Amino acid sequence: MIRLLLVCAGGALGAGARFLVATGLARAAGAALPWGTLAVNVAGSFLIPFVMAAAANGQLSEEGRLLLAAGVLGGFTTYSSFNHETLAMAAEGRFAAAAGYAVLTFAVCLVAGLAGMAAARALL
Repeated sequence: MIRLLLVCAGGALGAGARFLVATGLARAAGAALPWGTLAVNVAGSFLIPFVMAAAANGQLSEEGRLLLAAGVLGGFTTYSSFNHETLAMAAEGRFAAAAGYAVLTFAVCLVAGLAGMAAARALL
């Protein structure tokens, strides 16, 4: 039961942080692309491998891993928003923007994940 509560509490924190980042970047950057969703997904792509490596190295407890990876970062990142925003651009006839955003998200999140793994190896 405590594991479920850790994931739920972390998820609430992550979802709140996602809202703040996404809405703050949307206002700052304009509406050309959903930069806030990209930012949270890139950050999560970096941080989740880092947290998982810390747990695998014994430097983070199972409870800490659940709180941070499944909870906070699971609530922080969002494939569903990425999908909705990409489909909305396509529905508006902005096919190049939708395709570019999808490729950008995939490529940058993949690189961020590799960077998170490398950072964990170097620091842990």
